[in-house]
Amino acid sequence: MADILIEVQGQDAIAATEELLSISGISGSYEVDSEVEREGTLATIATIIGIVGGAIAIAEQIRKWYQEYKQGKSGKTIEKVLIVGKNGQRLLLQNATLDEIQKILES
Repeated sequence: MADILIEVQGQDAIAATEELLSISGISGSYEVDSEVEREGTLATIATIIGIVGGAIAIAEQIRKWYQEYKQGKSGKTIEKVLIVGKNGQRLLLQNATLDEIQKILES
């Protein structure tokens, strides 16, 4: 079974990714994407290896996390977040609904 991947791009990608992985119910790790870093933008790739609890609760927390960072939480911002589900389905969080996030977490 493949893992869920979450790519975070932006100036504060590392801090945002660390906070994402600290959400209760999510377990995983991340690495800095060196290809994107060379292009002048910082990006991380988080690998979610486990979700404990309901997918709807985790989807709500991910959506809240994204909105806080997109709005400049504590002066920290991110540009783009892409979730790649276990089946290869991709979802850009920019205009994603809670239902869409939940479905990709469950796929």
